[in-house]
Amino acid sequence: MLEKTLHYYFLTPMRRELLVIGKYLSGLTVTLVLFLLSVPASFYLLGRHHGAAWSDFLMHGPGLAQLGSYVLVTALGCVGYGAIFLVAGLFIRNPMIPAAVVMVWENINPFLPGFLKKISVIFYLKSLCPLSVPVPPPLSILVTETDPTPAWLAVPGLVIVALAVLTYAAVSARKAEISYGE
Repeated sequence: MLEKTLHYYFLTPMRRELLVIGKYLSGLTVTLVLFLLSVPASFYLLGRHHGAAWSDFLMHGPGLAQLGSYVLVTALGCVGYGAIFLVAGLFIRNPMIPAAVVMVWENINPFLPGFLKKISVIFYLKSLCPLSVPVPPPLSILVTETDPTPAWLAVPGLVIVALAVLTYAAVSARKAEISYGE
């Protein structure tokens, strides 16, 4: 605990729950600003070489609706993954271990059975995407098809799970103790 950044924060005269929520909100603000600006910029830069067809796609086709969906998915991804990594940071010293576990779990998601798919953030985010990327042919026979979650369940579901994880993190931080006997 001595080598964690929260050690010094725990010594301040502040409620630990507020400290955890403040840490989450500051990280969420930074990631939202960074990613919510980069999504429209990437969307614009990827399509601008198509000229008039791209402008027609944006203004008269589904382009702006797709951009809105991708911005929503990005924001919800920041909310969900931010909560997961906040809790992981409270309990695990090295951030690479939970990052690797989450990365592996989310990447094998298409190959998992339906009930295991539903305990990952990516499953609900993919339900909100307007287009899906198919798995390449050699691995496509291993993919299990699961019905996507409707948007009216996926959006509040991700927010509720993030709030539950944050509540757990706040309660855990309240009970955390610093041991100087190492």
